[in-house]
Amino acid sequence: MSSATPPRKFVPEPFAYHQEIELTIDNLSNMGHGVGRVDNWVVFVPYTLPGERVRARVYRNDKNCSMADLVEVLEPSPQRVEPVCPVYGYCGGCQYQHLEYSAQLEWKTAQVADLLRLQAGLEKEVCPAIASPQIYGYRSKITPHFHKPKDAKMGNIGFLRVGSRTEVCDVKQCPIAMAPINEALPPLRKAVQQAAAQYKRGATLLMRVSEGSVITNNNAVCTEHVGDLTFNFLAGDFFQNNPYILPAFTGYVARQACANGARYLVDAYCGSGLFALTLAPHFEKVLGVEVSETSADWARANARSNGITHASFLAASAEAIFEQVDFPAEETAVVIDPPRKGCDMAFLSQLFAFGPARVVYVSCNPATQIRDLAEFDKAGYEVEEVQPFDLFPQTKHLECVATLRKKQ
Repeated sequence: MSSATPPRKFVPEPFAYHQEIELTIDNLSNMGHGVGRVDNWVVFVPYTLPGERVRARVYRNDKNCSMADLVEVLEPSPQRVEPVCPVYGYCGGCQYQHLEYSAQLEWKTAQVADLLRLQAGLEKEVCPAIASPQIYGYRSKITPHFHKPKDAKMGNIGFLRVGSRTEVCDVKQCPIAMAPINEALPPLRKAVQQAAAQYKRGATLLMRVSEGSVITNNNAVCTEHVGDLTFNFLAGDFFQNNPYILPAFTGYVARQACANGARYLVDAYCGSGLFALTLAPHFEKVLGVEVSETSADWARANARSNGITHASFLAASAEAIFEQVDFPAEETAVVIDPPRKGCDMAFLSQLFAFGPARVVYVSCNPATQIRDLAEFDKAGYEVEEVQPFDLFPQTKHLECVATLRKKQ
């Protein structure tokens, strides 16, 4: 039992503040936390693995579970490995560096299947997650940040500390970032520290690899190659940041979209044209829609520079696109890649009213994707295949591609 002073709102049942408990971990949550039980009471313990016996220190009791910090692994899992990063466990960026990579893929696949069953009521086999060709050194973009300097002295520069919404963990190197970023990070940190007096508030730094060099200006032009295509876009705009897996990722989406003879493609949320242009060779006509006029401009420019003449792009809200689509629905595939919040009902209602033959739903948040799949089910769409892609090794995040077919 600890004499540490509990937080003001701490609930003292079923465990005292900082009470140490022993338990066996039997599962992993989709947040990457180990899940165990004490007298049938659920306890979440980060950085633990199924099969392990651990000692943990409780710091919060909720209505139906408790949260605890790992104190000691008493019986380690054979799948446990030594983390590469010296600040792993303090920096909130990674959750799985202590788990061997093949097991990371297995758990991510299982978590998607659980979400399908529990949230959407769909008993659908999930294809094994596709591995990233690089499991470290893969990120082409990072965004370290810092708080307002005190007395002209810079504090930590890095990412949020585990369990904190405000405290920054000092990150001098990031093993999941590409080598050019790690080469550029020490001089950038030094320059920011020397300029501490100039910062009147905290800030977020951009580091993005383009053609082997690192860009730090949000408005500079970045270049990325996917297969034979070249994409240009503003450094501060969204673009997938694991280039090593992109050919396999976009190739899979292309095969799923054009299966069963779809001749036309609509790419909603198209950004600078990643899916519209990588899929264009498979379709007679392609229409990309993007809420950002500047992104739509980049998509048009990327189509021109890659010699793609049968793709057009318009800037419009994704909620108001299908009124401008004149493709026959029964010969059209729609690719959607929405933000983390998923699709809203205004968009889905329009999509269902248009009624495309196929929909390929790409998501960086399987929880909201699978929530939306329940709406597709009600609207007469059948899930043909669910394929996770591990764009983010060592972390809890993944991309998931669900292919849907309109029932006859």
